[in-house]
Amino acid sequence: MGRQRSEKRTWLAVALALLYPGAGHLYLRKGFRALLWFGLVFATTALSVPNSAIPESGEISVEAILAASRALPTAASVAILVLSVLSTIDAYRLARRRNRRAASAVTAEEDDTSERQCPHCGREADSEFDFCQWCGEPLDADGS
Repeated sequence: MGRQRSEKRTWLAVALALLYPGAGHLYLRKGFRALLWFGLVFATTALSVPNSAIPESGEISVEAILAASRALPTAASVAILVLSVLSTIDAYRLARRRNRRAASAVTAEEDDTSERQCPHCGREADSEFDFCQWCGEPLDADGS
């Protein structure tokens, strides 16, 4: 069976976070954090869009969205932009941290297996046995 990829693509997490805050966190399997970013941006948008920007007919079209964006106060636009940037930075840092942990786990795993070699035949010895499964010679207590 193939091993599942433990590292995540940092650039993809950042791109998704730029697309919509929280989407990069979903990619990183941080559901609660993604929900917080979604909710924060949604609440900021809902509270900052004036009623005059919402079309009376309730119709959603490109023109209605453009009119709403023009009616959006500058402070609200800046707040949404800041939240988007913070979400992107958070997704980047999470992806980097996850990849560092995955790399250190692989390195530690390689170190564990490379330390256990038979002093007689030089082949890798199984750490569960106190003898070399290849040549049958006993292994020292210090693990070599």
